Amino acid sequence: MNARVLMYTTAVCPYCVRAKQLLKARGVTEIEEVRVDLDPERRDEMMQKTQRRTVPQIFIGDTHVGGCDDLHALDAAGQLKPLLES
Repeated sequence: MNARVLMYTTAVCPYCVRAKQLLKARGVTEIEEVRVDLDPERRDEMMQKTQRRTVPQIFIGDTHVGGCDDLHALDAAGQLKPLLES
């Protein structure tokens, strides 16, 4: 597992927790977390990059995966592990 994982999150977000749990279960040891509730400028950056306002927004390498449901769907389709290993 060597792809960089970046996740835009907030403090009290159950979907962020679920997404982190799935990533850890798939062997991700390091998640770069950007707390958009603490840094409004980073929230603006997230919205520009993703065209979405909800968290989490997950990037694996340069790929925008989307939110928690998108991450679980990617995993169910068997595409998460290859992306993490790229």
